[in-house]
Amino acid sequence: MSNDKINDDTPQFSLEFFPPKTEAGKKKLQATQQKLFEEVKPAYASVTFGAGGSTQEGTYEAVMEIQNQGVEAAPHLSCIGATRESISEILNGYKDKGIKRIVALRGDMPSGMGAGGDFRYANELVEFIRAECGDHFHIEVAAYPEFHPQAPDAFTDLQNFKRKVEAGADAAITQYFYNIDAYLRFSEDCALMGLDIPIVPGIMPITNYTNLARFSEMCGAEIPRWIKERLIAYRDDSESLRSFGLEVSTRLTQDLLSAGAPGVHFYTMNQAAATLEIFNNLDLQN
Repeated sequence: MSNDKINDDTPQFSLEFFPPKTEAGKKKLQATQQKLFEEVKPAYASVTFGAGGSTQEGTYEAVMEIQNQGVEAAPHLSCIGATRESISEILNGYKDKGIKRIVALRGDMPSGMGAGGDFRYANELVEFIRAECGDHFHIEVAAYPEFHPQAPDAFTDLQNFKRKVEAGADAAITQYFYNIDAYLRFSEDCALMGLDIPIVPGIMPITNYTNLARFSEMCGAEIPRWIKERLIAYRDDSESLRSFGLEVSTRLTQDLLSAGAPGVHFYTMNQAAATLEIFNNLDLQN
């Protein structure tokens, strides 16, 4: 069912989900995944992971559900606040279940938890995975074309990314963005540093301004003024807002692929319709 085409020039598509918290949410996610897997035929589907293991059980269940549907699953693994023993246990558990792909992240400390754990940064997690498991896992890491919100400057952020690549990352998924120049320049900077791993842009479909503004504030993603003002103008017209948002998202996705991006990672928010509309609007003839 996979369209994993990393070894040729065909774009590779992947999907991201988060673990549902209720039985109703699980059933809804299964229906969502069925639609997306049939249409998109993703190379893999990733599942998010709460810092300090706060959603570890939910992540594991969601990963197994994806794997059972014949799609390669890629659990997110957050290391902040974790010990080497706990990470090793998780890795061995996934190895035993045939999981071969990991999204390795630093993550955020859960509210109320003090500093601690054996890892400070994602490059240390990548290095640990390689030391423990060799080449068993294909490791994705995060990239920030508009730079990590906690990075003191752009140069430091690029060096942090370089450390993750040198530690053994196979590919990167970017934070979502709406300015293609940010991605192209980030990719150029990485190439100049000799970092030749695939850097896959993350796409967040625009369907709701309030949620988008909140997410963007938290993760440091910039909403260009021309997009923001149009979305605000459509605030009381959900149909027009959605139409405009998906037009913007589709054009960005197509432009990225035309510019040579190796694929696209869709942040689905456990919804099928928006991602499917963007995917079906793309010119995938070449």
